[in-house]
Amino acid sequence: MPKPAPPALFIVANDSHPLPELLAPAGDWDCVKAAVENGADAIYFGLDRFNARMRAQNFTEADLPELMAFLHRRGVRGYVTFNTLVFSNELEDAAQFLRSIISAGVDAAIVQDVGVCRLIRELSPDFPIHASTQMTVSSVAGVEFAQELGCELTVLARECSIEEIGKIDAPIPLEVFVHGALCVAYSGQCLTSESLGGRSANRGECAQACRMPYDLISDGKQVDVGGRQYLLSPQDLAGLEVVPELVKAGVSSLKIEGRLKAPEYVASITRVYRQALDDCLDSTEMKSRRDAARYDLEMAFSRGLYTGWFNGIDNQKLVHARFGKKRGVLLGSVLNVDRDSVTVGLKTDLKAGDGVVFDHGKPGDGEEGGRVFQLLAGNRLTFMKGAVNFDRINVGDRVWKTDDPALNKRVRQTFEGDKIRYQRPIEFELHGSVGKSMTVIVRDTEGHVAQVESEMSLDTAQKRPLTADKLRDQFGRLGGTPFRLSGLTNRLEGEVILPVSELNRLRREVVAQLETLRTRPKRWELREEASVPVVQVSEPGEELELIVQIRELEQLEPVLESGIKSVYCDFEFPKKNRDAVARFRESKVDGGEIFVAPPRIFKPGEEWILKQVRSCEADGYLVRNFEHLRYFAADRRRGDFSLNVANHLTADHFKNRFDLEYLTASYDLNNVQLEALLGSAPADWFEITIHQHMPMFHMEHCVFCAFMSEGKDYRDCGRPCEKHDVKLRDRVGLEHPLKADAGCRNTVYNARAQTGAESVSQLQYLGIRRFRIDFVNESADEIKKTIDRYQRLLAGKISGTDLWKELKLQNQLGVTRGQQFIQR
Repeated sequence: MPKPAPPALFIVANDSHPLPELLAPAGDWDCVKAAVENGADAIYFGLDRFNARMRAQNFTEADLPELMAFLHRRGVRGYVTFNTLVFSNELEDAAQFLRSIISAGVDAAIVQDVGVCRLIRELSPDFPIHASTQMTVSSVAGVEFAQELGCELTVLARECSIEEIGKIDAPIPLEVFVHGALCVAYSGQCLTSESLGGRSANRGECAQACRMPYDLISDGKQVDVGGRQYLLSPQDLAGLEVVPELVKAGVSSLKIEGRLKAPEYVASITRVYRQALDDCLDSTEMKSRRDAARYDLEMAFSRGLYTGWFNGIDNQKLVHARFGKKRGVLLGSVLNVDRDSVTVGLKTDLKAGDGVVFDHGKPGDGEEGGRVFQLLAGNRLTFMKGAVNFDRINVGDRVWKTDDPALNKRVRQTFEGDKIRYQRPIEFELHGSVGKSMTVIVRDTEGHVAQVESEMSLDTAQKRPLTADKLRDQFGRLGGTPFRLSGLTNRLEGEVILPVSELNRLRREVVAQLETLRTRPKRWELREEASVPVVQVSEPGEELELIVQIRELEQLEPVLESGIKSVYCDFEFPKKNRDAVARFRESKVDGGEIFVAPPRIFKPGEEWILKQVRSCEADGYLVRNFEHLRYFAADRRRGDFSLNVANHLTADHFKNRFDLEYLTASYDLNNVQLEALLGSAPADWFEITIHQHMPMFHMEHCVFCAFMSEGKDYRDCGRPCEKHDVKLRDRVGLEHPLKADAGCRNTVYNARAQTGAESVSQLQYLGIRRFRIDFVNESADEIKKTIDRYQRLLAGKISGTDLWKELKLQNQLGVTRGQQFIQR
């Protein structure tokens, strides 16, 4: 399918490649101004609910009219982030929020939840929807899924390379993150904060566990990784050097991350990428500007800058693992430490007042640093008395510049106050002849047109007629307005003249009219009578069923011995599926069935994995992403937790549009939210996972390759994942299992299993009849013991509390009460 022509909002860089939109973050009004005055084409911002940055200083519904009027006057689009999962008992509130958003003329909503997309289309047939990166779109099937939901643009997963982007023959425009913090896990697939503290990343409450230190444990022993502790903390994304390639790949929007950042960050990063895009029109200056811009990028915020996955996978570079917080610019290293000064081998400029930090390789132990008081001869640095403990600074420590007040001042000057600095192009067209009025027409790039007539007639010019140059000079005096003259068409007949005062009035009046037109809210159609759709709830069946998921082939035997009839296989190596299916059928389980789970992520070129999965001829397959919906369309399919089913509208879409047999409810739901879901949709659509090691991080980053080999990816890493049992030990001593899948993606599982046993009776009352146990690395004895306890629970022989206490006291499973089942 050919790629569509870009929307009118894009400026053409040349005949073959349109120039993408530059999209900047805004957490408050200062950030809005910083983005606008430094050349953003659009901003994205959150409201006080339903956005993935709840810690940001978000806007309110009441701010929307003023905010959108300001943006549109300046020729900038505004997108609301509505990019969290929404529970069934919140949909009415969500609908009210959406009505306010649509009425205020917001340019689009960035949405994660499938049900919210459906809700928007119920409320408005034309309001634009952008599929969030939280939707985990990494292939054309995901883009087409989003398009079918009514989305007009899709934000791709950050893990997509430029080569892979080029292979996504998308039916709607694509957006990519070009700069900012990288989540190590696939957005929409990180359950770490939920698992460890009941703070869901899919609800905007990420606790950033990826930025914490971890020890690498292989086969029970700690691996010496040379002082690198931040094994899951990627360098920040900096796509500056690949901007021309992204333009050539047909990307329609370049997005800067940073709604939690200061306005100085927004201003600096936006300005750098504005210049980079403009340089695509004239590449002669591109490289020299890019080199000079790196300093500004590093000082704005940097944990190290890297192109992320844009140039493909290089696990040695993505995560340096030496620190997980802001550093800045590397100045050099310590050459000497005196009683009251430090001598540094400087590689870049430093001056009094700059902030520095001394890096001894163990940031968790605390670091020395402060503002430079004096820079003496020989690059000796002094500090205010008591600011630095010189005894904790050593020769060889790296020195970073963390703050540059002079740069901060220059950056603030780009947006402080009410002065308009960044102007958008407009074109004038003039008509008239002797004895008639002059007609002035002005057009902007958004399609607005204003027109005024002179109050006096044109006269014949005796000496100085209105030439094109004079007219351009007169109508180009647009200081103090959001506009700059980009073109003037003179259609005046003959040599005519008009007083300068009248020309000035015409210019002011037509520009004022244009500004008024631009600030009017966009009129999206809003169906006032629309309401949240309902789904018919049916009576549940009577028979209870226990489903067991395994991740090792050896785990199948104890499962069969326990009399389980329904088995799910989620193996690292799909070839094992064939053996599992054959063994299951040999056992001749009466009424039994075996389903197989393909990898959670699919990217272009990985069709071979799905082909290998299907070759096992299982009874059916777990659907985990949009590609699976299409590839296994002719097979029996059940939806897994990664589809993020959190409300009845999402459930209805997957169940009835794609005819999935059952759905696994999202792991983001606690018992109250689960009850709301089951009260809004038939309970017999669902199966609930009641025992599992929560899959926390699911990531393209391969820890095995990065820290147990010298290779870049699977082609040269030696496959340590096939040879070693690896865990990540956190700060409290828990060792979390690490697994790789067929696509070399890693999953970190919670060290401690969790149970929802105490909610089983409530779930049964709500109509749930299918309960699931997920194993990771349990032994045969542990598997038998666990299955036995849950069989007794479902038979009513023990209570959920008894089960939890019994398994917990065994001290083998370390089972906790599951966060998603506890009211919070």
